[in-house]
Amino acid sequence: MTTQTLTHPGARPEPRFTLTPELRRAVTLTTLTLAGLLVGLTGQSLLHLPALQWAGYVTAFVAGGIPAGRQALHSLFVQRKLDVDLLMVLAALGAASIGQAADGAILLFLFSLSNTLQDWAMGRTSSAIQALMNLNPEGATVLRGGQEKWCELGDIRIGDILVVRPGERIAADARVTRGQTSVDESPITGESAPVDKAPGAELASGTVNLNGSVQATVIRPAGESTLARLVGLMEQAQTQKSRTESLTERWESPYALTVLLAVPAVYALLRYGSGLNVDDAWYRAMTFMVVASPCAVVISTPAVMLSAMAAAARGGVLFKSSAAMDALAGVQTVAFDKTGTLTQARMTLTAVHADDEGQALALAAGLEAHSEHPIAQAIVTAARERGVNPRTVTDAQAIPGHGIEARLPDGQVAWAGNVRLAQRQGATLDAAQQAALSDLGARGSSSVIVGVGPRVTGVMGVADALRPDIRAALDALKASGVSHRVMLTGDREEVARTVAAEVGLSEYRAGLLPEDKLRLIGELPGPVAMVGDGVNDAPALARADLGVAVASGTDVAIESADVVLMRSDLGKLAGAVRLARDARRTVITNLLFAFGVILIVAPLAVAGKVPLPLGVIAHEGGTVFVVFMGLRLLRHRL
Repeated sequence: MTTQTLTHPGARPEPRFTLTPELRRAVTLTTLTLAGLLVGLTGQSLLHLPALQWAGYVTAFVAGGIPAGRQALHSLFVQRKLDVDLLMVLAALGAASIGQAADGAILLFLFSLSNTLQDWAMGRTSSAIQALMNLNPEGATVLRGGQEKWCELGDIRIGDILVVRPGERIAADARVTRGQTSVDESPITGESAPVDKAPGAELASGTVNLNGSVQATVIRPAGESTLARLVGLMEQAQTQKSRTESLTERWESPYALTVLLAVPAVYALLRYGSGLNVDDAWYRAMTFMVVASPCAVVISTPAVMLSAMAAAARGGVLFKSSAAMDALAGVQTVAFDKTGTLTQARMTLTAVHADDEGQALALAAGLEAHSEHPIAQAIVTAARERGVNPRTVTDAQAIPGHGIEARLPDGQVAWAGNVRLAQRQGATLDAAQQAALSDLGARGSSSVIVGVGPRVTGVMGVADALRPDIRAALDALKASGVSHRVMLTGDREEVARTVAAEVGLSEYRAGLLPEDKLRLIGELPGPVAMVGDGVNDAPALARADLGVAVASGTDVAIESADVVLMRSDLGKLAGAVRLARDARRTVITNLLFAFGVILIVAPLAVAGKVPLPLGVIAHEGGTVFVVFMGLRLLRHRL
C-alpha cells in the first residue's frame, strides 16, 4: 500500500511507505511457508490425515526452501562460495530424512521470516536513495525567448531561466535573479526552518519554493546538481564497507565450509563414539549445523552501519561508506581549516568606533556603494541590515592602494580607506581612534577609516565572520570525546590567534601552505579527522584517517572527503561522533551476542540438550535480535 501527499504539477509523489516487489514476494513466500507448516501440523497431530500432513509440509518446504536453495546454488556455482542458505536447506532436508518433517518446516519458516525481516530492515535504510530520487520533479517551467515553456528535466541547460512558483520543487541548481521567497531545504540539508532567498542567493535542486514566485538562472545541469551528487554519494556509501563488515564477509564462506565439514564429524562422533542410533545422531548433527550457522554474525555489522548512516543522512551528515562511520568512531584529533570552515568566507563589518556610529556607517556606506571590493560590500551590507540609509555622494573616485573619495552635497570631500588615505587628506587620529586601529590590527581585522576633509569620523573593522554558534559546536565536539582539536590555516599569525581564541581552540598553526597541512596531518596524534572546504584542503582531506567536507565548499573538497556536512553545520559533527561510537558499540555487542549463541548452544545441541525447533529459535531469534539492535540507531538524532 502506498500513501501519497498532494504535490505541484510535474512533481513525483513522495512515498511514505512502499512495499517493494521483492519485499512483497518475500512476505508471500513466508506466509505460504507458515500456512504449509500449520496445515501439516493439523494433518499430523489433530486430524491424523497423512495426505493433508504431507501436502502442508511439501508446501512449506517448497515455499521456504526453494528461494533459499536457489540462492545457495547461485553462490556455490557462480560466486564459488558457501553461504548460510545452503546450511539451512541441508538442515531442513536432513530433518525430513529422519522423519522430522515438522522440525524442518519450522526451520524453513523461521529462516524465511528472518530473511523477510532483514529485507524489511535493510529496506528501511536503503530507501533513502529512492526517496532522494523522488525529490526530482519531471521538469520545470523555463523562460526562453520571452515565453514560458515546460521542459523535461534532461532538457534544462545551464543559463536557462527557471520560473518557480509557490509549492513547486526546484528542478536544478540555480541562482535567483528576480523575486524573493522562502525555501524548504530540509530534503537536502535537514534544516527544518525555511531559508529566505533574494536575488543572488542559490537554490538547490530538490528543495521546495514556499511562498513567492522567483526567476532563477540555472548554474548546473540536472546531472551535476546538488541532488544528483547527493544521490551518487549515497549510492557509493552503500557499496563501501567497514573493516569489520569486510572481514565478516571474507570469513563467511570459510566458516560455512568448516561447519559443513564438521557435520559428518559430529555425526560420526555421536554414532560410533557415543553409540547413538542413526536417527538420533543425524538429528543432533542437523541441529548442530543450524545453531552453528553464522547468520547473526554476518548480518551484525551491515544492519548497524546502514541504520546509522541513514540516521546521519537524515540529520544532514552524509557518510560515503560504513568504513567512514567506523573511522569516525575512533577519531582522537580533529583538525580544522579556518576560512570557509570555522568562518563563513565572507567579509563582515565587525566593529564601528565613532561618536555617532549611525552617521559614520551612513557615510561609509554611501562611499563604498561605489566600490566592488569585498570590504566595501561588507560595509554596504551591514548598513542595509541595520536599516541605515547611505548618504548621497557624487563624483566618487577610487584611489588604488588607498580607498575611495567623493563629494558631499555641500562640496566637502568625504573619504574612506586606510591610514595612507587619511594622511593624504591631512587627517589625524585621536588617541581613542588610534587605539581602536591598533586593536583591530592585533585581531587581524582589516581597518577602514572614514572622514570628511581633515576630520576622522570613525574607524571600522571588517573581518571574515565566524560561523554562527561555532564555539558551541567545538565545545560539543570536545564533550563527545574528541580530546584534541587544532586549527590549520594559511592566514597570518595574528588572524589565526584571534580566531582560535574566539572559537575556544588552544592550539593552531598559521601561515601554512597545502603541503604544510599535509605534513602536519601525519604528525598529529591519530586517528585524525580533517575538516575543510577548499581546493587547498583536498590533499589533507585525502591524507587524514577521515576527511570531512562542508557542503558549501568546493567540489574538489567534497570529492576528497569521506563525510559531507550537508548543512555546512559543524554543530552536527559532535552528534555524528556520538552516533559513530554508538554504532561501534552496537556492532561489538551484536558480534559478542552472535558468537555467544553459537558457542553456548552448539555444544548443547551436540549433547542432545537442544531440540531442533529450539535450536532454530535460538539461531533465527539471534539474527532478528542483531537486526533490530541495528534498527535502534534509526531513532538517533544528531
